[in-house]
Amino acid sequence: MKTAVVLFNLGGPDSPEAVQPFLQNLFSDPAIIAVPGPIRWLLARLISRRRAPVAQKIYAEIGGRSPLLPNTEAQSSALQEALGNDAKIFIAMRYWHPFVEEAARRVKEWAPKRIVLLPLYPQFSTTTTQSSFDAWDRAASKIGLSVSTSRLCCYPDDKGFVAVSARLLAKTLDLAGGPTRVLFSAHGLPKRVVERGDPYPWQVERSAKEIVDAFGRSIDWVVCYQSRVGPLEWIGPSTEHEIRRAAADKVMPVIVPLSFVSEHSETLVELDREYRDLAEEAGAPGFLRVPTVSTDALFIDGLARLVRAAPAGLSSGCGNRICPAEHRRCPLGADA
Repeated sequence: MKTAVVLFNLGGPDSPEAVQPFLQNLFSDPAIIAVPGPIRWLLARLISRRRAPVAQKIYAEIGGRSPLLPNTEAQSSALQEALGNDAKIFIAMRYWHPFVEEAARRVKEWAPKRIVLLPLYPQFSTTTTQSSFDAWDRAASKIGLSVSTSRLCCYPDDKGFVAVSARLLAKTLDLAGGPTRVLFSAHGLPKRVVERGDPYPWQVERSAKEIVDAFGRSIDWVVCYQSRVGPLEWIGPSTEHEIRRAAADKVMPVIVPLSFVSEHSETLVELDREYRDLAEEAGAPGFLRVPTVSTDALFIDGLARLVRAAPAGLSSGCGNRICPAEHRRCPLGADA
């Protein structure tokens, strides 16, 4: 069946001048700042103006632009090859080009018989996957795109994702030469988002546990969270705290970028530079970072398998709901 596969990701500025409007788009999302529209717009404008100079310095360290789109394009090409000619891949970025609206128009022009919405977020959150799905629904409704659609809300324990992560971890640990502590570092969330029932931390824990089990050897490990911004209380423990704790315990922190499937500013700058410097300052006996799964064939084959198996409507990577009942914001109903 002629299938359009829509790859969702965050997006990133493609020039220094794009940094502030990118941030404006990000903080204008009601999934990120849940206040009435006019107030949210004013807050987004204020935050983006204040944060833009800092963000521009971050992007300047990696060439003045985000590498997320080129890396997502590489994953798109690999997935296209895995799926063959009956499918076509479309990239939809949430906060910068190519926007979801642009992708929806291209999908309509291609006239598929089936659409699969595939977020490049293995773990579901209302702030990422649900925000992208909502943006797709608005765009599709606006242009009258009505085609049988499959939505993959999450795949935190997908066999391909887990196997690649375990293999990359093993390869990195072989370089350590001493005692280590594995820090599974995921992008953080404000605590109040989780208190409303967002299942993201539970799914992050599930991914980490599956990778440790697949690794097959006893290791010292912990889940932690990075990329905190703003004055709100965020979920923890923070990656910074765990790096300092590892240093105090005289073990080398080995960072696994658990919620990131390709390289971008959070891995290339925050992890590779800022956290490496922190580890050195704290007196850690070394520092290692595991690469993202990127275009590894096992990961891409796993995505292809998810696309082929996805039923019409909403499903997780294993089909049914996996989140415990207390996570009210899981998109799959309790009886799914």
